[in-house]
Amino acid sequence: MAAFQEIPVLDLSKARSPETKSDFLKDLLDALLTVGFLYIKNTGIPQETFDRVCEEGIKFFDLPEAEKLRIEMKQKPSFLGYSRLGNEITAHKADWREQLDLGTEHPARTAKDPLYYNLFGPLQWPSEQYLPEFKRVYQEYMEQMRQVSEFFTSLIAEALGMEAHAFDKFFDAHQQHKLKIIKYPDNGDGVGQGVGPHKDSMLSSYLLQASDHEGLQAQNTRGEWIDCPPIRGTLVVAVGQGLEALTGGVTQSTTHRVLSPPAGAGPRFSIPFFQGVSYDAEFESMDVPEHVRALRDQVLAQTNGRRDDVEFTFVKGRWKHLGEATLMNRIKSHPDVGERWYPDLLAQIREEQQQQQAAAAATTNNAKLSEKSMPDGGIAEVHPQQRQKQPQQAIEAH
Repeated sequence: MAAFQEIPVLDLSKARSPETKSDFLKDLLDALLTVGFLYIKNTGIPQETFDRVCEEGIKFFDLPEAEKLRIEMKQKPSFLGYSRLGNEITAHKADWREQLDLGTEHPARTAKDPLYYNLFGPLQWPSEQYLPEFKRVYQEYMEQMRQVSEFFTSLIAEALGMEAHAFDKFFDAHQQHKLKIIKYPDNGDGVGQGVGPHKDSMLSSYLLQASDHEGLQAQNTRGEWIDCPPIRGTLVVAVGQGLEALTGGVTQSTTHRVLSPPAGAGPRFSIPFFQGVSYDAEFESMDVPEHVRALRDQVLAQTNGRRDDVEFTFVKGRWKHLGEATLMNRIKSHPDVGERWYPDLLAQIREEQQQQQAAAAATTNNAKLSEKSMPDGGIAEVHPQQRQKQPQQAIEAH
């Protein structure tokens, strides 16, 4: 089986018809096992709604700088709010973008709640003085996306041979879903890091590409970057690490990145919605049927077992709850928020990163010594999976 060379497009209307649903589920299963990235069309959300969401989102970046900084992310411990250009870190490099992080409304954390409940809020909205319709438009859109994502999650369960409501136990009344509004300025060469290689850390994400620019790319099992160009009326769905963790690795969480637009192309805009699971959910694998697990093993065998180069965030045994892993990832991505609100956890993360860098350097030095010791100038072969890679984090970004 060759590595994927294009991103499949699935028609969600087929899942709503008894005559075509089984074919849809077969196509969905193939996408989950072999790609982990797909487009969905005929989502049930009117094109007029998508257009209004894009219009309001783009207008946000034209606000006065003082208004954007009034709701800067580091003002609150929730990682919700505005991030300046180049302020987020992915793969140890600054992302060349500015953005606004929003989420569904939840009560504020109390003293008896775990620390990761800080992620629930408070939200930070731009003033209605500047954008009178913004809050209403985005609250309504997040509710529509909640419905789409929950329906699609039930389809994922069915495609995997489980009951449609198999994932319900990972949702609760305090469920948080997130959304970003992102601007990628053109940077001159079109190859800079809009956002570096990463996986999304929540259950799944649904990207609305809000301008006609290319730049989003998914990585296949050969390490090649495959373009995901904008297609009007579609959402790009990416399997998140939360879903991969809950299915015991059966579903494919795919590495992706965004390249900055070339000079003169104008900024690229995107609006991803991130479906989460309960932050209190524990690390337990779903009861995925054996024949589906066997299909996934077959795919891995045919691609030499190569997954990708990004660190898997939800390592079973490291964190008890998904909320703990999510909080640590947010601190990695936004160290300015970490310095203000989570200094001890940020120090722990930086110490781990130093240890990883030291281990990577030691492996590189050992490989060089092995090359020198080979007779006749030969070079010792090292399998790609044996190489020590500098891990990258899972984040929410498109």
